[in-house]
Amino acid sequence: MNTDFPRPWIKQYPDFVQKEALQAWDTSLAGLLDSAAEENPERSAIIYEKTQISYAALREKAEQFAASLYKLGFKQGDRVAIMLPNLPQMIIAFWGVVKAGGVMVLMNPLYKEKEIIANLTDAGAEYILLQDVLWPKIDALRTKLPLHTYIVTSQDDCLAFTRRLLQKFTKKSSTMAEPVPYDGKQIFSWSQFFALAHDYLPVSGITGKTPLLLQYTGGTTGTSKGVILTHGNMGTNALQIRQFFNLSAKDQHIFLDILPFFHVYGLSLGLIQPVATKATALPLPRFDPRETLQTIAAYRPTIFPSAPAIYISLLKQKELANYDLKSIRICMSGSAPLPQEIFKRFQEITGASILEGYGLTEASPVTHFMPLGAEGTRERSIGLPLPGTDARIVDMDAGALTLEPGKRGELVIRGPQVMQGYLNNADETASALRNGWLYTGDIAMMDEDGFFYIVDRKKDMAIVGGYNVFPREVDEVLMEHPKIHEAVCVGLQDDVRGEVLKAFIVPKAGETLTKSEIVGFCRGKLASYKVPRQIEFREELPRSIVGKILRRYLRDEEEMAKKTLNPRA
Repeated sequence: MNTDFPRPWIKQYPDFVQKEALQAWDTSLAGLLDSAAEENPERSAIIYEKTQISYAALREKAEQFAASLYKLGFKQGDRVAIMLPNLPQMIIAFWGVVKAGGVMVLMNPLYKEKEIIANLTDAGAEYILLQDVLWPKIDALRTKLPLHTYIVTSQDDCLAFTRRLLQKFTKKSSTMAEPVPYDGKQIFSWSQFFALAHDYLPVSGITGKTPLLLQYTGGTTGTSKGVILTHGNMGTNALQIRQFFNLSAKDQHIFLDILPFFHVYGLSLGLIQPVATKATALPLPRFDPRETLQTIAAYRPTIFPSAPAIYISLLKQKELANYDLKSIRICMSGSAPLPQEIFKRFQEITGASILEGYGLTEASPVTHFMPLGAEGTRERSIGLPLPGTDARIVDMDAGALTLEPGKRGELVIRGPQVMQGYLNNADETASALRNGWLYTGDIAMMDEDGFFYIVDRKKDMAIVGGYNVFPREVDEVLMEHPKIHEAVCVGLQDDVRGEVLKAFIVPKAGETLTKSEIVGFCRGKLASYKVPRQIEFREELPRSIVGKILRRYLRDEEEMAKKTLNPRA
């Protein structure tokens, strides 16, 4: 590891965390699955609807998936799109593509026509695995897509025979989906596809630099870009997380998988990390608060990767006290700040260590986490850089000057989990990757001990009357108001002040608020130029699939409305 600048965070690592440079993963990610299947063949890799799939069976099914791809003419490096919720088929297909030496393109099932066409065309995907209920959406676009092979699965395909019968008679399955015209040539059912399988032949030549995943960035930061993540990126990040949390196979952990696997956060912590830890994955295809509580009580998961919106939703359930959540040992929270009130309440109910972290798609995704034993000690901190990860705060103009602790600037990162670049986008790659550093676009600060704090998105910073204003700072003040449930601010163009702040507010149930009340509250806590000039009350705020409030969506919505009212604006 280079020693060109101080790394105070290393002194804060628990004793079990490696202080020196971490050995990067330099081979196929399939090695994680092979190791789990060889050392713990009978351990449950997946539990879904009372159906259990062992590690030996998961490896066998993954290799059958790879062999079936070969039978269809698949070549190493070909792109396979997967458009599924959290089902066992998603896990099998992921490891199947890994075993085949392919590149995955993970698709949100909620994507609309424009997003589907743009992402699949940019990626050059030729194969797709999708759920039967999504067939009408894809079928309507077939002439516009590069796909030539369609593998279609139902929600029940991986259930044991008796469970499939039960689902059929209780009408919980996806049998109401529009019939799919299976032909066994281009359009295959799950069973037809597996019937193609012949002997699996391991691929060769996979290194840590071999592309594994084309992960398209979401809608919070502008135009979607295909992030190229390698076997080394994903494998090393799995090792970093495993070591940082002292996760061991002997603990026989069970991961509660609510976060969607098609999102890189859910993929890393919910699909890859259980295999790296030789643990059990407990996938849930959708988030239903009551079903989630029932699942926790029934299956006793120990690791709960999630997001603040999910924790908040669970705490709102009237029957919460009826469920025992004490099995949970570690909650990993990301995608948005976790309110201190929620942190304390969830910790009281579970007794778990609730640890906030930070990451981004371009870093596979995790770069920071609060270490075990430090939870609750540094409010709003995202914790320390993971082993082998460097982080600096640099000036927001040139991005070259490293700032002192306590100063705000752009967070830049380097480490073995950082992407290769953006597919077909050299300009954006050059902007994001400079001299080995990933420029995150997030404004942050580091304290004297090496703990980091996110202040805001660089693109979200507003300039009001010549002053820099970080909307997140205003959000935090608004959230102190006893009648406010949620709040978010955006900067809007203004002819006089350059930009003005507008606050979108969701009042707590049963409470009423006025604009003057909000302005008066803010004036007592903020400089006058930071006080929102516009206020809008809403019943809810737009969120991403992992619960992050879509600030950019609100700003774009306002700008579009302004243009509609004044086309010359």
